Amino acid sequence: MTNHLPGVYIVSDSIGETAEMVVRAAASQFNSGTMEIRRVPNISDTDTLDEIVQQAAAHGFMIAYTLVVDELGFYLREKAHDANVVCIDVLGPLMQAFKSVSNIEPKKEAGLLRKVDEMYYRRVEAVEFAVRYDDGKDPRGINLADIVLVGVSRTSKTPLSMYLAHKRIKVANVPLVPEVAPPEELFKAERGKVIGLVIQPEQLNHIRAERLKTLGLKGQASYANYERILEELEFARDVMKRLGCPVIDVTNKAVEETASKILEIYYRRLSNV
Repeated sequence: MTNHLPGVYIVSDSIGETAEMVVRAAASQFNSGTMEIRRVPNISDTDTLDEIVQQAAAHGFMIAYTLVVDELGFYLREKAHDANVVCIDVLGPLMQAFKSVSNIEPKKEAGLLRKVDEMYYRRVEAVEFAVRYDDGKDPRGINLADIVLVGVSRTSKTPLSMYLAHKRIKVANVPLVPEVAPPEELFKAERGKVIGLVIQPEQLNHIRAERLKTLGLKGQASYANYERILEELEFARDVMKRLGCPVIDVTNKAVEETASKILEIYYRRLSNV
C-alpha cells in the first residue's frame, strides 16, 4: 500500500480538458504532494489504447478517460481490466443517467464541450468589443470590426451592437455629427462592412424629446429641435452616399428586425469574399 497518489493517463477523443479537470479536482482532496498527469488527446484507434494500457501497467498509473465512441471505451476497459490497471470513465455514468431520465440519445460527438466553450468566449469577446468601440470612442475599432454601424444619435446603434455581439459578431459604431468630420478609417473600410442607419425625422424628434424628459431637461433643447434633426439626417445621408454603404431605415423597427437585415448584408458580404 502506497501513501501517495498514482500517476494518471488522461485519455480522450477530444483534447482531454474535462477529464483532467475532474482528476485534479478529486486529487486536491488528498494531501499527497504532486501527481503526474499524462494527457493523450485525439484518440481514434485501438493501437494507441494498447500502448497506453501497457505504459500504465508498467508505471503503476491509473487511466481516466472521456471517449464518447462506445467501441473505444469498451475496448479500453477490457484491456485495462486484463492488465490490472484501474480505469475510470469520467463522463459515461452521468451520460447514462441523463439518457435514462430524458430518453434522449447522446450525440456521441467528440469535442462538443470545447465547441460550446469557444462559442461562449467568442460571445464575451464580441460584447467587450462592442463596449470598447461604442459611439466612436476609438476609430481603430473600424478596422478590427466585422460590422461598423453609422448614423445620427438615437438610431439604435448601441442596442444593435450589443444584440449582434451576442451572436458573436464584433460591431463598432460611429455617430455622425455635422460638426465632426467622420474618421478617415470609415472611407478605407472594406466595402460592405459599413452599414448606415437612418430614421424618419418625426420619430427621431419624438424619441429625442422623450429622452430629454427622462434626463429632466426641456424638450426645446437643440438635441430635439426639428430643424437640427433635419440637418443631422441630411449630413448623415451625404456621408453614407460618399461611403457607398448599405442603408437601413430603422423607423418603427424593433432591434431584432433591424439586426436581421444587418445579418443578411453581413453574410452576403462573407459569401462574396
